[in-house]
Amino acid sequence: MMKNFSSSPLHSNSPSQSQSANHHIRNNKKYSFLSSAVPPRFPVRGYGFCMAALFCFCFLSLLFQLNGGPPKILQDIRQYLGKSTYLDDHGPPTLKVLPFPSQVVYNRVGKCGSRTVVILLRLLAEKHQFNLVSADIHNKTRLTKHEQVDLMNNISSIPQPFLFTRHVHFLNFTRFRIEQPVYINIVRDPINRFLSNYFFRRFGDWRGEQNHQIRTPGMKDDERYLDINVCILENYPECSNPRVFYIIPYFCGQHPQCREPGVWALERAKQNVLDNYLLVGILEELEDVLLMLERLLPHYFTGVLNIYKSPDYKKMGNMTGTVRKHTPTLEALQVLYHRMRYEYDFYNFIRDQFHLMKRKIGLKSVSQPPAYSPAFLRDLSRRTPEPLNENEELDTEDLEDANSWLVKP
Repeated sequence: MMKNFSSSPLHSNSPSQSQSANHHIRNNKKYSFLSSAVPPRFPVRGYGFCMAALFCFCFLSLLFQLNGGPPKILQDIRQYLGKSTYLDDHGPPTLKVLPFPSQVVYNRVGKCGSRTVVILLRLLAEKHQFNLVSADIHNKTRLTKHEQVDLMNNISSIPQPFLFTRHVHFLNFTRFRIEQPVYINIVRDPINRFLSNYFFRRFGDWRGEQNHQIRTPGMKDDERYLDINVCILENYPECSNPRVFYIIPYFCGQHPQCREPGVWALERAKQNVLDNYLLVGILEELEDVLLMLERLLPHYFTGVLNIYKSPDYKKMGNMTGTVRKHTPTLEALQVLYHRMRYEYDFYNFIRDQFHLMKRKIGLKSVSQPPAYSPAFLRDLSRRTPEPLNENEELDTEDLEDANSWLVKP
């Protein structure tokens, strides 16, 4: 007996049977679609492996940033894969080249009008939109090799155009294969600079004595009120070498021999001025210095003389004058001049170079000549190699010359 397959639902011609079959097929398709929309399950072991890999990547990246370089394992991987980088194929990125000197360093010499100039620079930076970075470190002019590199890298990273200023001895950027910036500076008659510093450390300026007494808290009263003639004639450390050998090291540099008074440091300082400084002016002709800076670096100093002569600036500038400053005796000046003979050799060199540059540019001087001449001290030094005896009296004319030695700025 044969089976009859016509009664099977798939072959049935009954309408109810056909609808039931179609409904069953649609339900199967819907279930299949929902099953495909659900994401597949991962084993717990695989999930843990992914999270561990992500944690290791983040941890190694942190080490990379903290240590300034990649961890050893990444270096090994790079060595295995090869040293090719994006720069090897595409070259370094194109740097924005400005049409004027855009990196300027003013390694300002202490008590040579630097606070006056810094006040001007703050106003000029706001006016001309350049980055002014003025370090407030005053007692760290000599640096170790690592400190030099760190400082030079920090300077080079300032967004251009910038002007960086700090009390620091000359830094030779090219020695460490770093781009050398443009240097500028201002110096002052060495004895005048010394006297200004001597009284400033003790009594400050017109902004108030208390601020500067805080800067020298370890100075006892007998040292604070020490007569400057006693300091010079009795050869106190503050009034003798190497303390009075002060200006030349700012231009000689960081070499240990730059701190030793002598011909080597003097000649090296002169050569650095010729090779690395755009301008070194003298404070006694400050208005001419400002005019020269405006001519040589217009994107920084345009309009500087107008600001300098404005009433608002005069109010601020007058506050930087040292108080209680007075002139030593002619005897003390002669001794001090002899100790600072290398400083005067360098100062005269700077003055001559500054006047030569003014003539080359055709700048008509607007500064008044100083009211004194150091010639009488040079003559005195030749005539009197030893200090004057205590019993000797000074002529009235000599005393008048001595009193004219100080310059108010």
